[in-house]
Amino acid sequence: MHVPVLRDRVLALFEPALADSPALLVDATLGLGGHAAALLAAHPDLHLIGLDRDPRALALSADRLAAYRSRVTLVRAVYDALPEVLGAAGVDRVDGVLFDLGVSSLQLDDDERGFSYARDTALDMRMDPDAPLTASEVVNTYPVERLARVIAEFGEERFARRIAGAIVRERSHGPLTSSARLAELVREAVPAATRRTGGHPAKRTFQALRIEVNDELGALSRALPAGVAALRVGGRLVALAYHSLEDRIVKRVLTAGASIDAPPDLPVVPESAAPRLRLLTRGAERPSEEEVAANPRAASARLRAAERVREAA
Repeated sequence: MHVPVLRDRVLALFEPALADSPALLVDATLGLGGHAAALLAAHPDLHLIGLDRDPRALALSADRLAAYRSRVTLVRAVYDALPEVLGAAGVDRVDGVLFDLGVSSLQLDDDERGFSYARDTALDMRMDPDAPLTASEVVNTYPVERLARVIAEFGEERFARRIAGAIVRERSHGPLTSSARLAELVREAVPAATRRTGGHPAKRTFQALRIEVNDELGALSRALPAGVAALRVGGRLVALAYHSLEDRIVKRVLTAGASIDAPPDLPVVPESAAPRLRLLTRGAERPSEEEVAANPRAASARLRAAERVREAA
């Protein structure tokens, strides 16, 4: 059974917002329903709206949450569709919003999905299996400049130009379809001295392709402000990020909401310029060594949270 990352800390952060019953929370990245199950168990009057773009994840989480069926609404949607989902449900404000970002354990472990560089699979990487763009299309059709830009920006890869060049040379002999071959190409393109540290050399390139295929950062940039806007006063947003690109977006949105929106020399800050959010974490919180030892996929997690303190002007 999937073990949710920082489960106890997530429960503690949401506790004050969900203690008054009934409460409504949106799990914008339902996955296998680990956090959802813990929240529903802790709050008997909580109703949860769960979003996921992956139909298999929705089916498995529905099974996991079967005991709470009357208090759960599951919707197949990307998290940036949050305003439309709430509008369709007739919901104006919620008590909590959870984002547990990145690729799920279900997707990593499925050999048909192509997310892992550790096994030889097809180059797919779609979180939504009906989405039009695949990793195969990216590596086989993007011009070298565009491919290098994707790898550099979304993978933060120093050797993006070399890797993109290797991919383009390889595909000139025929389509690149194997994740193992792609991982090998990346390894060969990276200087030998760099291969000895930092994990598998293909890690950053695979991350970049996954983000490009699923528009993860674009969707997150749209979804986080929508999540903040949906909170009632006293409601809370918790976000778990797994790489620096996600975490920067979370930090930017929450910090902006917790800042005074007025010139610094004003003698009195008008109510309309007062912060809408109060930060609940000092920087990004990380899992303990004990949790990482028990669940290695928690190692890169960064948690940030904020509380809505006033309505928008």
